[in-house]
Amino acid sequence: MAARSAPSCHLRLEWVYGYRGHQCRNNLYYTAAKEIVYFVAGVGVVYSPREHRQKFYRGHSDDIISLALHPERVLVATGQVGKEPYICIWDSYTVQTISVLKDVHTHGIACLAFDLDGQRLVSVGLDSKNAVCVWDWKRGKMLSMAPGHTDRIFDISWDLYQPNKLVSCGVKHIKFWSLCGNALTPKRGVFGKTGDLQTILCLACAKDELTYSGALNGDIYVWKGINLIRTIQGAHAAGIFSMNACEEGFATGGRDGCIRLWDLTFKPITVIDLRETDQGYKGLSVRSVCWRGDHILVGTQDSEIFEIVVQERNKPFLIMQGHCEGELWALAVHPTKPLAVTGSDDRSVRIWSLADHALIARCNMEEPIRCAAVNADGIHLALGMKDGSFTVLRVRDMTEVVHIKDRKEAIHELKYSPDGTYLAVGCNDSSVDIYGVAQRYKKVGECLGSLSFITHLDWSSDSRYLQTNDGNGKRLFYRMPGGKEVTSTEEIKGVHWASWTCVSGLEVNGIWPKYSDINDINSVDGNYIGQVLVTADDYGIIKLFRYPCLRKGAKFRKYIGHSAHVTNVRWSHDYQWVISIGGADHSVFQWKFIPERKLKDAVHIAPQESLADSHSDESDSDLSDVPELDSEIEQETQLTYRRQVYKEDLPQLKEQCKEKQKSATSKRRERAPGNSIRLHFVHGYRGYDCRSNLFYTQIGEIVYHVAAVGVIYNRQQNTQRFYLGHDDDILCLTIHPLKDYVATGQVGRDPSIHIWDTETIKPLSILKGHHQYGVSAIDFSADGKRLASVGIDDSHTIVLWDWKKGEKLSIARGSKDKIFAVKMNPYVPDKLITAGIKHMKFWRKAGDVCIWRDIFLVKTVKAHDGPVFSMHALEKGFVTGGKDGIVALWDDSFERCLKTYAIKRAALAPGSKGLLLEDNPSIRAISLGHGHILVGTKNGEILEVDKSGPITLLVQGHMEGEVWGLATHPYLPICATVSEDKTLRIWDLSPSHCMLAVRKLKKGGRCCCFSPDGKALAVGLNDGSFLMANADTLEDLVSFHHRKDMISDIRFSPGSGKYLAVASHDSFIDIYNVMSSKRVGICKGATSYITHIDWDIRGKLLQVNTGAKEQLFFEAPRGKKQTIPSVEVEKIAWASWTSVLGLCCEGIWPVIGEVTDVTASCLTSDKMVLATGDDLGFVKLFRYPTKGKFGKFKRYVAHSTHVTNVRWTYDDSMLVTLGGTDMSLMVWTNEMEGYREKRPCDSEESDIDSEEDGGYDSDVTRENEISYTIRALSTNIRPMFGIKPHLQQKEPSIDERPPVSRAPPQPEKLQTNNVGKKKRPIEDLVLELIFGYRGRDCRNNVHYLNDGDDIIYHTASVGILHNVATGSQSFYQEHNDDILCLTVNQHPKFINIVATGQVGDSGDMSATAPSIHIWDAMNKQTLSILRCYHSKGVCSVSFSATGKLLLSVGLDPEHTITIWRWQEGAKIASRAGHNQRIFVAEFRPDSDTQFVSVGVKHVKFWTLAGRALLSKKGLLSTLEDARMQTMLAIAFGANNLTFTGTISGDVCVWKDHILCRIVARAHNGPVFAMYTTLRDGLIVTGGKERPSKEGGAVKLWDQELRRCRAFRLETGQATDCVRSVCRGKGKILVGTRNAEIIEVGEKNAACNILVNGHVDGPIWGLATHPSRDFFLSAAEDGTVRLWDIADKKMLNKVNLGHAARTVCYSPEGDMVAIGMKNGEFIILLVSSLKIWGKKRDRRCAIHDIRFSPDSRYLAVGSSENSVDFYDLTLGPTLNRISYCKDIPSFVIQMDFSADSSYLQVSSGCYKRHVYEVPSGKHLMDHAAIDRITWATWTSILGDEVLGIWSRHAEKADVNCACVSHSGISLVTGDDFGMVKLFDFPCPEKFVSLCFVYYYQFTPNFDVLSSALFPIYLKCFVLISKFFPKLSKSIYFEIKAIRNKSPSSNTVFGTILQKAVISFSPNL
Repeated sequence: MAARSAPSCHLRLEWVYGYRGHQCRNNLYYTAAKEIVYFVAGVGVVYSPREHRQKFYRGHSDDIISLALHPERVLVATGQVGKEPYICIWDSYTVQTISVLKDVHTHGIACLAFDLDGQRLVSVGLDSKNAVCVWDWKRGKMLSMAPGHTDRIFDISWDLYQPNKLVSCGVKHIKFWSLCGNALTPKRGVFGKTGDLQTILCLACAKDELTYSGALNGDIYVWKGINLIRTIQGAHAAGIFSMNACEEGFATGGRDGCIRLWDLTFKPITVIDLRETDQGYKGLSVRSVCWRGDHILVGTQDSEIFEIVVQERNKPFLIMQGHCEGELWALAVHPTKPLAVTGSDDRSVRIWSLADHALIARCNMEEPIRCAAVNADGIHLALGMKDGSFTVLRVRDMTEVVHIKDRKEAIHELKYSPDGTYLAVGCNDSSVDIYGVAQRYKKVGECLGSLSFITHLDWSSDSRYLQTNDGNGKRLFYRMPGGKEVTSTEEIKGVHWASWTCVSGLEVNGIWPKYSDINDINSVDGNYIGQVLVTADDYGIIKLFRYPCLRKGAKFRKYIGHSAHVTNVRWSHDYQWVISIGGADHSVFQWKFIPERKLKDAVHIAPQESLADSHSDESDSDLSDVPELDSEIEQETQLTYRRQVYKEDLPQLKEQCKEKQKSATSKRRERAPGNSIRLHFVHGYRGYDCRSNLFYTQIGEIVYHVAAVGVIYNRQQNTQRFYLGHDDDILCLTIHPLKDYVATGQVGRDPSIHIWDTETIKPLSILKGHHQYGVSAIDFSADGKRLASVGIDDSHTIVLWDWKKGEKLSIARGSKDKIFAVKMNPYVPDKLITAGIKHMKFWRKAGDVCIWRDIFLVKTVKAHDGPVFSMHALEKGFVTGGKDGIVALWDDSFERCLKTYAIKRAALAPGSKGLLLEDNPSIRAISLGHGHILVGTKNGEILEVDKSGPITLLVQGHMEGEVWGLATHPYLPICATVSEDKTLRIWDLSPSHCMLAVRKLKKGGRCCCFSPDGKALAVGLNDGSFLMANADTLEDLVSFHHRKDMISDIRFSPGSGKYLAVASHDSFIDIYNVMSSKRVGICKGATSYITHIDWDIRGKLLQVNTGAKEQLFFEAPRGKKQTIPSVEVEKIAWASWTSVLGLCCEGIWPVIGEVTDVTASCLTSDKMVLATGDDLGFVKLFRYPTKGKFGKFKRYVAHSTHVTNVRWTYDDSMLVTLGGTDMSLMVWTNEMEGYREKRPCDSEESDIDSEEDGGYDSDVTRENEISYTIRALSTNIRPMFGIKPHLQQKEPSIDERPPVSRAPPQPEKLQTNNVGKKKRPIEDLVLELIFGYRGRDCRNNVHYLNDGDDIIYHTASVGILHNVATGSQSFYQEHNDDILCLTVNQHPKFINIVATGQVGDSGDMSATAPSIHIWDAMNKQTLSILRCYHSKGVCSVSFSATGKLLLSVGLDPEHTITIWRWQEGAKIASRAGHNQRIFVAEFRPDSDTQFVSVGVKHVKFWTLAGRALLSKKGLLSTLEDARMQTMLAIAFGANNLTFTGTISGDVCVWKDHILCRIVARAHNGPVFAMYTTLRDGLIVTGGKERPSKEGGAVKLWDQELRRCRAFRLETGQATDCVRSVCRGKGKILVGTRNAEIIEVGEKNAACNILVNGHVDGPIWGLATHPSRDFFLSAAEDGTVRLWDIADKKMLNKVNLGHAARTVCYSPEGDMVAIGMKNGEFIILLVSSLKIWGKKRDRRCAIHDIRFSPDSRYLAVGSSENSVDFYDLTLGPTLNRISYCKDIPSFVIQMDFSADSSYLQVSSGCYKRHVYEVPSGKHLMDHAAIDRITWATWTSILGDEVLGIWSRHAEKADVNCACVSHSGISLVTGDDFGMVKLFDFPCPEKFVSLCFVYYYQFTPNFDVLSSALFPIYLKCFVLISKFFPKLSKSIYFEIKAIRNKSPSSNTVFGTILQKAVISFSPNL
């Protein structure tokens, strides 16, 4: 029976033989102490070669596979495999954990690396994306994460010479990473032609951006930046596995067994070939190398570690070896010497000296070895092989004695008999053979009883019997040597076994768990002398049990270290050691056995030993030696805090009920009432299931909790103040050491902990996200900076927080059983203790995981009868309280009790606020301070004990049990309550706030009622009886018992109170005559239990509600049922109204009525306000009557769950509410309309957003519905079809010329304009100028910088800094997709710092995720990149007052709001913002915690508390007829004023979150932009207005928005629509929807237009002037604009009235031809801009239009698959002279030949055709075509430009091309937004580029196969050196907006002469 407790002896790991060389690399280093650190299995090993001593780190739970050494060489990081792998950072000196990093990677951690100063660690996972993750390891915090690569990554390293740069390499790739903010951005290394693309195995970084890497073929690749610059070929003969950089240079090690040393410039120093040395062998492969000074460490594939001294490099010293590949199963110990023998699938047998910790012999066999045995005299060693043979060797010299093969299957077990005569050999074919040793191992017997493979054998001491175990778990016995099976149990009974290695058998029953039949124990070995048993199992655990252990589920001690299967375990011959071997980890562990007696002096045990040395969780068997659980504790452990519905679920439930609500709310709902209530006093204290939740504050107030309220009670004034931030039961409370802050934890699905200030009652921080269901215990650290909390989830998670920052510091699973308390050690800040059911645990913090230790119990003190529930430590001593109701004071060592106080009624002082219910109540909380002891009891009382003895009762409430009954007195401020705690209580509601009387009842009560004269009190009980008591003395007057079920409501008739109606749960109402005390009537007819009854004013009619939601009427006194139409009901005068049914109160039922019931209601005596209580704990006020569904209300949270009853007092001055399960009685004061203006109200508005629409405006609607397309998902902008050029088969040309030919040279492809000059190709293009600004759907995105000298704005994906004086621009081009928002940091410390947010796809942190860039506007340096989880994009950004925080809003469906600490890239808080679009969110200019968000029909006021975001909706209730509109803009004023601009043109003014006035019609249209000037508080607003004399679209207001001055924008538009305003010195900067940026002078109102751009629709048309620096653009906004490049401005614009698609200059530049989308074309004279001629011969869009070089012809190409020719010499009539036939698809581009006689046409099916001019005849002769010289080349098709089509063109097309005037450079634009430069011609496929301009700009467009849907498109136009007199390159961009009515056929257009247009995303 001894197996009930674990054995008291234990094991200590003494040595590990082996090293993990297989599948790992770079895992062997010298520490600062010159020790060697490496790992094997799940253990980190620190080996000291000087002392030949090992230390072990055992914090891992599975195989370690990666290791990194900190630059200071003391700390080590190791990563493991597993389902939830983690990284440990530990100290190699003390082998203690410093930090643990977890919860990010899956499968395993492949590589680790520290950065230069060791602050950060990078890790690579083994998951499918090979995630790369950067950690701030000291804080256990992940800084950044990104997908690493699609294939394995083998090595990663920080660039030690460049900050924030990393390099990773792996299968066929190398990547160069930069870390900025929280974004890790990779660039792939370019192998180019310097080296083959191949797998890179290892790398090292050097100075000057050089990186050296080792490749699979043995070469070393040298990289500069991201380019491969050279290779060192043949550095090794095969793959290079390891590269190590040190001060002297680099060391490399490879599969060829060589070590090479290189100097710092990678010139070779020396080679060491290990295969050629004494210890070498064929196939030696180096996996790890470390070079320090003159020593080199080498780790090999076969688990050896060599140390080489450079001077004697041919004599490596072997310091560790182990088994290598294959499983390790064989283990035997020498019978007389400290030797162990192991054999493995690597075919080697090895003998280890346990005393010297060394390998002393090794012998290689022919076959894999599976088992081993040494005979009794230690001479012979038998080895069982995998092939079924066995071999016997002499131990002395390892020579073979005999080799026998009788079986075909593996030999799994063999043993010599104790007398040495026989050898038993167990085989996998289920037989055991017996061999005679003396007869040269002749077979003498066979045992054939098993049906499965043999697993274990044991001989009896007399060698006469053998016992076996097999794979079926059967235990069989045989007589020796013949092998006959023994079946008689009698015969076996007395047998003594020589050894015990069997896993089944009575003596070892206890090693198996109680209720499981799994077969996972591999090996057992019994130690008869020490009476212990050691086992090894499949989970890597070694366990120590008592021997024998007869009952299943015995207690044990467990030891970890092996990673997976431990295959065998044995005691050494003298039981000093246990040897265990790991199957897959190839390691041999040697454990020192420490017997019981030694434990007493085991203080010298190294600290790590006790790490996992515990009575493990699993071994909790019979509890007979545990004292009985106390009944109270038993009850408490059974409490469940799970809810059917949590308050967090309400938003979702409401969403689900949306449809129901929409149908119901078609008629206008009743307004919420004008009255409001305020919590005034709460009777109650939560003691029945909480403890230590009662404290004094600094100023002597008392803080505690009840229901969902934190209460601060002032005992001098008898008043209470309340913290109402919680929305469900508070379960724990603790106070900060300075006694000014309190932390409270609550129930919830994701429960929160609030830390709040007792003075201001404001939350300081809210902690969420790591507990489930609730928080049961919390404690502050001694310095008050940290907080520990315990959850009530199944594993009672413990979390340690930095509460001010709201950060989780660490987390651990606490215990299976309930934890009652948590305390942090005041003297050792890193330690904390938890106590709970049958356990006490001691934890210490290490990074992210807590580690706990068994600490010895010193002594126990009998302090109380029954449990001790509370203790409090004093400066000198302790105070305790227990179930016996006694408070005891103790000295500081718990030696003696100094004083006791009994809590008795007799001791109550006269000033008590109530009565004590019983003597000696169970004490649940104790606290000291201010000369008193504060005591909280289980019965809900709070008492103050004076040191001298008197006790004062301060607060009390009902005890455990639901409270339902409530009645208010007819003319006094008192009320009565009755509860399931079997008490009836009378409470004083006047300022004395105390319990006046209490009476115990025989049964729990459910309802009560005062008689109309107030003298009698009727009480209904749970057993169906009721009684009437004297209201003053509470003595019985009369009682009746007529019903079996509980009485649910009881009512006196009004007036004289003649009748008493008694309703019961068995569906009847009895009517009694009070005078005669007789039952006079019974009301029958209800189908369910009765819930509420009310009398009419005459006392004749009863209104009844039942549980089936029936509303019934009965006549008194007989109880006859009446039918009354619902319209008549409200005409009846009711004496009271507590009904919840009927038309009059239809509106009180919430939208989610199925989930929650309205349990109670009560109407004020003036019949105006109806108060209700419901199951979710809400108290609500409605206007009466509330007709129509879902009435509006005011809602109050204080109760946690069911509000069971509500009653107004006789004069309606107070409302009394009861909480059913929170046992609290709450008193609220009623505040009439008008009174409450003085104070912001604390109620929340109704559930449903106002049903009025928020107003309409086309611009707002478009912005709200916009769908941004992400570049990564973009497709073709034209619906092309056919085979792309680079995939077409080339037709052989008829006259292929021989290489040498006398024929005349071919003519030039292109007419050039600089004949005679030396042609120089264009090297590069530089972005110089952008025309355009994104105003159509963005706002507040134009700002002044540098005192108004510069402006900053954005368009496409470029941030633009524009100098106002010179017009010059500079660009920020790091975004890779459209920028949607921009803001400037206003703090002087962060001058010129800009944040921009872009679109993106999913929020998966990959490169295409939306991101925010923070950058310096002057030098364009990126300071931080924040990749965010806002899927779709970021639509608003704002800096906080200090400039350190950044707020961002997403376009995801929840419109998430996130706060960042942008310098660190850390996300502080995030929360769903609103279910509708949020347009803007801005920080208050004076705050880092307060901000406001506005959007569709909402405005919210937010507070950042720690890491939580709290929001309040804007309240409209104070203003008559105010309605919630769509809000568009925000500005701020002093004294917490906020201004919001609305869609109707009004501006709302808010004080805190309450609307205080409206500035009506501030603008005539929506107010899109507002700006607060920080220096003088003036506010600028911008709206949408038609220009008029008085009004203007921009207004400047005073600080309170009372007076204003309007400014008109002289743009000539019909309506001005302002999207952005900003104010500088005397100037206002305005951005408009029409893509203009205008500067307005404040004094003279003069307007200066700084920036122009196209407005709507894509821009397709582009033409450059033949001789001047001008160009034209034509867009679908119906304008053609003329731009001057030199002056950087727009010169003119022509409104055409229709969308334009193409434009062209005549050769002389005197005419312009414009092709329109409707098929028309127009010719203008440049000088006068008059129309020279116009014509419409086609119905579809004109895609290209061209003048012939001789100015005679005009060619017009359209999407009707045609080209029309017009002869211009015939005058402006423009009659078509001919056209080109059989063009197979729409026309894209056209070019004339230099002699005007040919035209080449590119068409939409990827075909190029040549036609004669003007006949239109198709030219088919290739030779003739090849001889044509072209005047221009804009075609994207043709052999000359085949090279422009990229490999990646499946998704996106090349759209346009243009050859320069010199004829040798070609530039293209494509759907990916790229502008590329090529040499011309480029006939080879996939030609390499001279230059790529990757415009990270996307046009936003949506394309489906053949139709373009409404588009938002920007288009970029690049004009390079294509002007005859121009050598500049210019890039500009023009805006576009939705194309309203595309027809599917006219979708696309053309690209214009000598230019490029490029669209869209990412390669």
